[in-house]
Amino acid sequence: MALRQLEKNYTIHVYDTGPDSRLTLYSMFNYMQDIASDHAVLLGFGRDDLLKKNQFWVLSRMYAEITQWPSWGDKIIIRTWPNGTDKIFAMRNYELQFPDGRMIASAVSSWLIIDRTTKKIQRPDGLLSQYNDSNLLIPTSARNPEKLHELSENGNSAAPFRVKVSDLDVNLHTNNANYIKWICDSYDLNFTMNHLPCSAEINYLAESMFDDEIFIRSSQDVENKSIVNHSVIRIHDNKELCRIRIIWKEHV
Repeated sequence: MALRQLEKNYTIHVYDTGPDSRLTLYSMFNYMQDIASDHAVLLGFGRDDLLKKNQFWVLSRMYAEITQWPSWGDKIIIRTWPNGTDKIFAMRNYELQFPDGRMIASAVSSWLIIDRTTKKIQRPDGLLSQYNDSNLLIPTSARNPEKLHELSENGNSAAPFRVKVSDLDVNLHTNNANYIKWICDSYDLNFTMNHLPCSAEINYLAESMFDDEIFIRSSQDVENKSIVNHSVIRIHDNKELCRIRIIWKEHV
């Protein structure tokens, strides 16, 4: 079948980089969201296709392993493909490379289809399950995303903030990648300039909307200090919106 995979070229623009001139983690996740959306449209199950069935996509989990970090002006290639279904999840894989073939990152995402009226999860239909065959044979170094454990309430809490208009997507919910942006903004500048993420894993648990007041709770892993776990929490109902685990390495 044509279009089993989609490949796109991206240039790292200055607005996609951080103070160290490298691609930010949340910009990387935005790139993957962009190519996933384009590919879904080409395959016939994009946003507008699901709306005709009164359904919409929700990103549930994602895991990325990062080997190298591109910088401002670099050109990269991103490849994505649907990787079949796993019970209620539609799976999608990604690879990011430099044009010379050097690996940048690989990632796996788990998506849900939700009914707009009932808000109930819909099992992936035959159009998606057809990718349970040959695409499963495409190797990827990243594992499937897992369920993250609840964070201890003993973690450090950052100053609260409110969801802004610029945080929202076309569904008037917070854009997926902006949760990662909030987490990255909770670190101080010195840490950001001297550390790079080598993996990031996220579980999306609930949606947030304009003017919701949010705070972030963070805690280092007891046995491995390079692992930091985060929880994004809405204040008015103490609802946990997502969990994020990042493994850092010192930038040398």
